[in-house]
Amino acid sequence: MAPNDSAETNGGTNGGTRGPAAGRRKAARYIVPVAVAGVAAATIGLVPALASSGDPDLPKIGAQELIEKIAASDTEQFSGTVKISTDLGIPSLGGLAESFAPGGAGGKGGSSADPQERMTELASGTHTLRVAADGPDKQRVSILDDASEYSLIHNGDQVWAYDSKSDQAYHATEDRAGKDAGRDAGKKSGHPVPEGVPTTPKALAEQVLKAAGPTTSVTVDGTAQVAGRDAYKLVVKPRQSGSTIGSITVAVDAKNGVPLKFTLLPSSGGKAIVDAGFTKVDFSKPDASSFTFTPPKGTEVTEADDAKAQHKADKGLGDLIPGADAAQLGAGGKGAGNTKIIGEGWSTIAEITTPGGTGIPSKAPGDAPAEAQQFLDALGDKVSGKFGSGTVFKTRLVNALMTDDGKVYVGAVTKDALVKAANSAS
Repeated sequence: MAPNDSAETNGGTNGGTRGPAAGRRKAARYIVPVAVAGVAAATIGLVPALASSGDPDLPKIGAQELIEKIAASDTEQFSGTVKISTDLGIPSLGGLAESFAPGGAGGKGGSSADPQERMTELASGTHTLRVAADGPDKQRVSILDDASEYSLIHNGDQVWAYDSKSDQAYHATEDRAGKDAGRDAGKKSGHPVPEGVPTTPKALAEQVLKAAGPTTSVTVDGTAQVAGRDAYKLVVKPRQSGSTIGSITVAVDAKNGVPLKFTLLPSSGGKAIVDAGFTKVDFSKPDASSFTFTPPKGTEVTEADDAKAQHKADKGLGDLIPGADAAQLGAGGKGAGNTKIIGEGWSTIAEITTPGGTGIPSKAPGDAPAEAQQFLDALGDKVSGKFGSGTVFKTRLVNALMTDDGKVYVGAVTKDALVKAANSAS
């Protein structure tokens, strides 16, 4: 069993070994871009095939060495089943996604197969995914339900999505020139399917490791077996107080360096917020038929008007990891537009000034029925301080404080941290 072994995430290693930044750059280059999908995921009480069947006896390895093993992994072919569930402490989004989707119940002009809508289902509840990949240009992700299946297929410049329940399909053609240029620059391209929804443990782990820095503790904490394969357990923890994230554990395949399982635990204790892992995995080349799709006869097909014009998907776990917000909202803590960044690392908070400077009122008008005030009271926790008063909206991972004068403070931090930030900014 590998002993605890910490890594200084802001420094190099002995013997001329590459530093974490170089390793993460290579990891970004080799990461299989499950571009056909991508939300934070997890399961509580995974099926027996995913549970540990004993701690295998593996050679010792340091945290820095294990990070570099992930970075050096060039595995681009696999197939298998992923059990994924998310417990943010909010109602399931599946029904809401169907109700508000353009082509959903009562909707017009859209498709129930549109990945921008359907992939939001992975933001809550438990799901079983069948996944396959053959390099950066061929991937397939299928969400399996009791009596239906939703599949997202990426093959070259063709993207298909099919909802067997409604017999609707969505089709888009990627801008290959833009995609290749983006890949050469080490950036994600503007393909028409969600990028912020990681559907494999590797995609989730990559979000965490690319942001590891001096505010992060990284250690190796023993071994495990996942989907029948020996793995090391890499544990990532915030060094700062105030974060809602307690720890992140990544089970890394001892042979090929591929993350097999990802678990995010809250600092408040209790069951995992995110816990995603393979129940079955095969690293041989998938059959070519996995990446082909022809709409069944009678299927209603919606064509994307322009792949580059498709709206970008909501960001996923990467927005909640140190460094991600600062990179997206602007360097130097200035942010973009009406947003600025407070703090750093795991305690980063985004301060947003809403247009017009108005927030949600904490008191209903005097002539309003009692139910109106009950509704306002149920929205969140009322707080007050030097900044005035406001409401904190809570999940198990992300919290947001909206002040009555129209400012919003949001981050993967506790309610007290939000109030402190609002007071400091006043």
